[in-house]
Amino acid sequence: MTPDLGSFKQIVLKVGSALLVDRARGRLNHAWLSALAEDIGDLHARGADVLIVSSGAIALGRTVLGLPPGALRLEESQAAAAVGQIALARYWSEALAHQGITAGQILVTFTDTEERRRYLNARATALKLLELRSVPVINENDTVATAEIRYGDNDRLAARVATMIGADLLVLFSDVDGLYTAPPAMDPQARHLPVVERITPAIEAMAGGAASELSRGGMRTKIEAAKIATAGGTHMVIADGRVKNPLRRVAEGARCTWFQTPSNPATARKTWIAGSLEPRGVLQIDDGAARALRKGASLLPVGVRRIEGSFARGDAVVIRDARGELARGLVAYDAEDAARIIGRASREIENLLGYHGRTAMVHRDDMVLTGSAPDEEAGEGPISRIEGAA
Repeated sequence: MTPDLGSFKQIVLKVGSALLVDRARGRLNHAWLSALAEDIGDLHARGADVLIVSSGAIALGRTVLGLPPGALRLEESQAAAAVGQIALARYWSEALAHQGITAGQILVTFTDTEERRRYLNARATALKLLELRSVPVINENDTVATAEIRYGDNDRLAARVATMIGADLLVLFSDVDGLYTAPPAMDPQARHLPVVERITPAIEAMAGGAASELSRGGMRTKIEAAKIATAGGTHMVIADGRVKNPLRRVAEGARCTWFQTPSNPATARKTWIAGSLEPRGVLQIDDGAARALRKGASLLPVGVRRIEGSFARGDAVVIRDARGELARGLVAYDAEDAARIIGRASREIENLLGYHGRTAMVHRDDMVLTGSAPDEEAGEGPISRIEGAA
């Protein structure tokens, strides 16, 4: 059984250069983009959050600058991206505006999704745009990225973005209609796989080689993206993007390949916080805060009595009450600033720190309960690492 596209609430779409740009003329494929915007408009109208990871800046910019075909030197790629990114943002803005949707642009580099502080900033920006019913359009910032610190393809970038915002579906549009047991252009006996329940070494071995001159990715990078996405609780689908209205085609049952995850974004994130991150400090809280956390609340500064350790914003910390460890979470302040606001009301943060910080010391979405509830309050023994947190 394949999932129903209409059941997903937060969807990341990856659009590659080879689909967005007409290879023969080096210009935007306006008709195709308009049709995809119609599909996005349909998703948006039913209440889904949509985020786009779009290639195309270098492909558009090289045409404007008259750069010759073939591989570009680093400085040529950066110059092409600087010119092409302006056009790419305009095209997306205009296409989505016809559907009554406001587009936002986010340019990221490798460190923006791998370094904790920058990751949190990028995540907060994307989530705020979605909350405001805008569609963020994300691309790697090729004007400053170098070969040593870049993703190199937007398949993996899209997977990182999907897990970063907790999306439940990632759609990779491609020039093939999914994964085959062998590259179909080389093996006429290759068999299409409609569903991949788990990525095994055999599945990885089925991936083919590189893609076209305009695109950096291939099936191999899509399998890598699937590993990232499914580990983060995000379903992924590889679909043929060469047709008009490609999302509508998927919804109508067109051939594609679904990569299923046994988890969901919230559960995967809680598991990661609870067991995969090394705590950098301790927040000692009072009984009132402990009761609030057990009921699913965020940890506010007023409930923190003492901090221990040297930590930075976004680091994992242990949260303890009088009985011992109660929870773990990602702290919203550096240790120095946290020490200045403990025991104080959230409305005082700006006066104390000189800037308008986060209301919560640890937000409920960045926290998982790991301790045991008192018998008189819980009556059910240990709180689940996943189910106990809101």
